[in-house]
Amino acid sequence: MFIFVAIFVLIGLAFNLLGAISLYRFPDVYTRLHGATKCTTFGTLFSMFAVVAYALGRLVMTGEARFGVLIIHSAIAAFVLLVTNATGAHALARAAHRSGLMPARAVVDRLEEFDEVRAKREGAQV
Repeated sequence: MFIFVAIFVLIGLAFNLLGAISLYRFPDVYTRLHGATKCTTFGTLFSMFAVVAYALGRLVMTGEARFGVLIIHSAIAAFVLLVTNATGAHALARAAHRSGLMPARAVVDRLEEFDEVRAKREGAQV
């Protein structure tokens, strides 16, 4: 059981390290945000899997209820992480886009095209 804990910790550390490297290596806010969000989400989830595996092993060995509580708290924290990490990344990317910060590479900006069409339509109706 405890070999799974070690494996989960190593995988979590690897993902979190990749997330930190993505903050340093990627060229603009959008790719940095994507790399950091995805990697740290997976890294933290695997770290929580390690906590759950450890608590499950200790629960089976000792039968103490505190390890069951630890599993429940880890599950709640994983759910909150999944919701808030994606929502926060979306809010940051939207704020960067609205402030006029463009990606480093040439991309098609569908949102900008939509805003132009909407502005033309509203200008014609006024």
